[in-house]
Parts: sequence; C-alpha cells; structure tokens
Amino acid sequence: MVSQGMGEALTLRVDGGRPLTAATILDLDALCDRAEADVQPEGSGLVTVHATGVPPAGWAAELTVGLVTKWERAVRRFERLGRLTAAVVSGDCAGPALDVLLAADVRIAAPEARLLLPAGHDATWPGMAVHRLAQQAGSAAIRRAVLLGTPIEASRGLALGLLDEVREDPDAALVELAESGRAFAAPEIAIRRRLILDAVSTGFEEALGAHLAAADRFLRREATP
Repeated sequence: MVSQGMGEALTLRVDGGRPLTAATILDLDALCDRAEADVQPEGSGLVTVHATGVPPAGWAAELTVGLVTKWERAVRRFERLGRLTAAVVSGDCAGPALDVLLAADVRIAAPEARLLLPAGHDATWPGMAVHRLAQQAGSAAIRRAVLLGTPIEASRGLALGLLDEVREDPDAALVELAESGRAFAAPEIAIRRRLILDAVSTGFEEALGAHLAAADRFLRREATP
C-alpha cells in the first residue's frame, strides 16, 4: 500500500491481493496520522482509499491473531477519523481492501466491482468485515456472502446500502464529493459519524445526552458571527 498527499487530499491504495503484514498496518496508521495532523476547523480535504484485490491461495499461512488485532484497531481508527473519508472499489474486493471499504463514509464502485470475504479451505474469514456487513446491510441480506462466500455484485451492494454510487468514472464522483464536503467542518463530520455509529448499539435514553451535546454545539456555532 502506498499513501500520498495531493494538496489537501490524502489517498491510500489498499491491495487485498497482498498478505496482511505489519507494513500494511503502518501504512493505514500513517494515513490516519497525516489526516489527524491536518484537521482544520473548515476546509480539510477528503481522505480516500482505493480498494481492490482478493487474497491468493494460502493467504492465511503467516497470519496471527495478534496481527489481526492490530489491523482491526487501525481500521477502527480510520472508521472514526476526524475527516470525511471515501473508498473507491474496482474489481473483486476482499480481505484488507474490504475492511477499509466498509469503514469509509462514502463508497463509490466501478460497475464490475464485487465484494466478497476471503476463504480458507473450508470456510470464509470471520473477521470484523462480517460484523460491519451485518450491521450495515442486515443479517438476512449477507448470509450467503458470509456462509458460502457468494460475491456481492456492485448493483446488489448499492441496493443494500453497502455502496453509495456505482459509476463508470469513479474519479469524477470523487471530485463531486470533495466539492460537496467543503461546506462542512471536519470536526462536525466526525461528531455526526460517531452518532451514526453509536445508534445501532445504543438505546434512546443512553444516546440522548450525546445528541443534545451535539445540538448545543451546533446552536453555539450558529450564533457565532
């Protein structure tokens, strides 16, 4: 994976066809470091990941639970980043590429894209992608993908809400997204994302305080010239 800055924007290419290693984790953490260091009250650029690739045969040979734990923490950090994030998916997408795709705020796919879980010799990988798939699309919708490794075509991913757009020209969609996101402050985006993520596991009474605090913050900002 290679990260690079482009003006205010930051990009990272995640190749699901490469084994998960400590370097993979460092790349994602480095992207988060750079994004967090450049958060401004207004106008912070889009953080983008380009995700594609499927782990090859024998992909789990060198994998350890300790390495997976560090990776899942890095993905969770990306998921709660203080800037708007987008993922562009092309071709078959599995493994680390699927993980970061499901953690992004906005997902844009090429028409030929497919989402799938990597498989061993007799089962699919039971990582946190399963958790995110079920939370985002519902358990009934993703049973075949999780139990049998059935690919989720781009059109179905769009219908299930796993993808936001299917475009022949994903780069054009990124430009449009970056423009529409400029009007919103990065810290406020992070607060609203947190409210969304917590909503699936938090009851009304427990969530009320966080929403009232966000509302108070909004009103104070609106009252400031």
